[in-house]
Amino acid sequence: MKIVVIDGQGGRLGCLLVERVKVRLPQAQVYALGTNSAATAAMLRAGADFGATGENPVVRGVADADGVLGPVGVVVANAILGEVTPAMAGAVGSCRARKCLVPMNSCGVTVAGVEDLPLPAYAAQAVEDLAAGLEK
Repeated sequence: MKIVVIDGQGGRLGCLLVERVKVRLPQAQVYALGTNSAATAAMLRAGADFGATGENPVVRGVADADGVLGPVGVVVANAILGEVTPAMAGAVGSCRARKCLVPMNSCGVTVAGVEDLPLPAYAAQAVEDLAAGLEK
């Protein structure tokens, strides 16, 4: 099972997601795909099996993924202070993988009706939702 975790900036959310995936889905291979090298390095330190940085790894990496985790901005062109390219957003949005995205207002997107939770709680919920969907 291939789980892709995408994050940018410092990779804080990505670290939380990688750590939780490794516990909840230990059989999964976790790919840390950062929009910058700092995010990728942080996710690798958190336990990801593979890591790569930039547009092409994201575009290619999600193509055969079973699950994708990250901030909601990964499906919005130019989000995360411009780190998400239109090609990245399109690839993530159109890939066949089950996507569980964390609402983060720093991406310039507000998801109406979503409860305001601390980041670790969102990470736990996203991983649990992904795992439940993949186990069906």
